[in-house]
Amino acid sequence: MRATFETTVDSPTTAVDALADISGLSKQKIKDAMAKGACWWQVKGKTVRLRKAKRLLKPGTHIQLFYDDQVLARHPEQPRLVENTGRYSVWHKPHGLLSQGSQWGDHCSLLRLVETILATPSFLVHRLDADAAGLMLIAHDGKAAAALSQLFSGRTVTKVYQASVEGELICQDRLIETPLDGKTAVSRVSTLKTDPDGGTSRVQVIIETGRKHQIRRHLAGIGHPIVGDRLYGESHPDGLRLEAVYLAFHCPLTNRQQAFGEEPAAT
Repeated sequence: MRATFETTVDSPTTAVDALADISGLSKQKIKDAMAKGACWWQVKGKTVRLRKAKRLLKPGTHIQLFYDDQVLARHPEQPRLVENTGRYSVWHKPHGLLSQGSQWGDHCSLLRLVETILATPSFLVHRLDADAAGLMLIAHDGKAAAALSQLFSGRTVTKVYQASVEGELICQDRLIETPLDGKTAVSRVSTLKTDPDGGTSRVQVIIETGRKHQIRRHLAGIGHPIVGDRLYGESHPDGLRLEAVYLAFHCPLTNRQQAFGEEPAAT
């Protein structure tokens, strides 16, 4: 079942009662959906998630429930904490985990899981495709989020990925500069090993820009799509074989050089 329910309450009532009246869903299902981030309301002109089922709503309050039983039934794989610096933390996101949630819920997102695990406010700094795995930073206060987001929006962060691609690809620091969506996009690809029997190659990719699906599109563009890339190649039972393995930057919060993950191979 996938449906949207919304109402503006005309008399004082709890959130769960208001949603039960308009949806016909059981209160237990509504509470579960709210806890998983599928309910929204307006506070001080902003639309935000409402998780407290017993929240008393004043007349005139607008409330929405985005109910999708398939989304709500998902059980996310847990991320792994790499380091917690206090103002931000570094995590290894598993394949299939969203960076952040959607209107239908956020319990299967790294951002929400980190917020729950550390019991502290969490802010998204940068993104990683849901199908990909690897290192991500999560900020824990607004100023840290702004400073780190600005850092990641430029070209001052070293981002290194590894991928298994289809076919035999032999190269060293191959420059790919094919523009994407009318914007400059720069990737550098080096072969780590080849598997002639399996018909695949393992490559290292260093990106200097962060366009949408940049690595996937660049590798597919040279005839070597990533194994398991359902968008630009062919699907695979093991999913997309792309992982962010290394991040390095000069931290604007401590004025120190920071590096996390596996050192890139020399090219």
